[in-house]
This record gives sequence, structure tokens and C-alpha cells, in this order.
Amino acid sequence: MLKVTDIRDHFFDELAAQRYTIDKTGAKTIEMLGASFIADEPSIFGVPSQEYIDAEIAWYESMSTNINDIHKDKQPPAAWKYSANHNGEINSNYGHLLFSEKYFRQFQNAADELVSNPDSRRAQMIYNRPSIWVEYNENGKNDFICTNAQTFYIRDSKLHMVSQMRSNDVVFGYKNDYAWAKYLMSNMINALVFRGMTPKLEMGDLYWQVMNLHVYEKHFNLVN
Repeated sequence: MLKVTDIRDHFFDELAAQRYTIDKTGAKTIEMLGASFIADEPSIFGVPSQEYIDAEIAWYESMSTNINDIHKDKQPPAAWKYSANHNGEINSNYGHLLFSEKYFRQFQNAADELVSNPDSRRAQMIYNRPSIWVEYNENGKNDFICTNAQTFYIRDSKLHMVSQMRSNDVVFGYKNDYAWAKYLMSNMINALVFRGMTPKLEMGDLYWQVMNLHVYEKHFNLVN
């Protein structure tokens, strides 16, 4: 199966061949459709910001749907501003989607499923929903949730995850989404051990599946 090194090679080749698509802003992108690989590195291009990762995960844990709560002492990132309405509200607080009563405590449901049936194929957490078609732009938002679903599997005393995405920016999106996925895997292991699952599970593989994996023109220098 492909790994992160193979994904880098693809984007090297696409940029060298000048195989571009043009997004709605008129900017060039290079992309991979139907990407599927083992996410065995925390970054494809660029260096993760642990400070931002910690802030984003804390915001997810808070379940706030307002981007002004990401940082208390500075402005939220431009990408979140682009997604939010004029009040700062978004759809994509991933903690809200997985932990809240509103969305049926999906993380806890997945844990319950694995406790009752460790071989299960349905320990899934669903992020996107049909109603996103009328919710993504309500009140001025531009937030069509990027992650579709994540599913946990226990195989050979290891916890694996398949993360399936509608759209993923290679540079900023992948790094932060990878960190969130690993956070969930670690928390799931702890939850299952707390529930008495033995022997203790080890961290398994993180499988990354993306309908459209892309690099924006402003980041072509990182590919070079």
C-alpha cells in the first residue's frame, strides 16, 4: 500500500509536468483523486505547528462552534475565517460532531461497539450528513465539512483507523487532521482499557482515504 513518501512523489511529478486544475478563485492546484495511503508521517509537506495543533484540539474538546474561541489572545487562522459566518460560527468543530449529545455521542458509541464486539466493522463516526447541502452556506458560512467518516478496527491486538475525507489540503489540512486522528486513536485505546479490554491494545495503522487531495498554488514552493 502507498505511504506518505509515495504521495510526495506524486505531487513532485504533477508539479514538474505542470498538470494543474484551476479552483474557483482562479488559482492553480495540483491534486490526486481517490488517494489512499497509510498515514505514516505527521506531514507531507511543511512542518506541523504543535502550538496550533494543541489549540485546535483544545477547541475541539470544548465543542464550541465559534472560531473566535480557538485562540483567546489572537485572531483565528484565515482558513477558519473563510469558512465562518459573520459571527464566527462554523459547522466543523470535530469534537462537537463526535462527542456531543446533539450528534449522538458518536465516539462513545464506537467505544461501546468495540467493547461488545471487538471484531466489529461498524465502530464508525460520521462527520458529514445530507443536510450539509443546506447548512454549509447558511447565514454566510462556507463550511462543507471536509471529513466524511472515521472507523476504528481492532485486529491482532492493535487499534487501526480508516479516515475518509471529501477534501484535504496537503499542507495545512493533512497535518492538523492527522494530529486529530492520532489523538482519537490514543483516546480510544485509553477508553477501551478503562472499560477492561485486555490485553492492552497497541497503536495500529492510520489509513488515509481522500476523494480530492490537493496542494494550492501558494504552497508550490514547498513541493519544490
